Amino acid sequence: MTVQVLLFGKLCDVAGWRARAVSPAPASLNALRLVLGKEDQALAAALAGPGISAVLNREIVRGDAPLAANDEVAFLPPMSGG
Repeated sequence: MTVQVLLFGKLCDVAGWRARAVSPAPASLNALRLVLGKEDQALAAALAGPGISAVLNREIVRGDAPLAANDEVAFLPPMSGG
């Protein structure tokens, strides 16, 4: 069971990667954040920052959510408009 993780904006810069597969897939979105954070403390801090959005299978998620095989999770930094 694998989940595809995508990072955008400054999150990509912090982690040094844009897309990767995480296997085995964590049971939830919060568990995924913990897995990514254990590997990279700077990324953990960035993911915990204000305004970070999580998108699960192209839908914005508030709070935690269960993950299933082949899910796609994207983390987005705050957007600024102009």
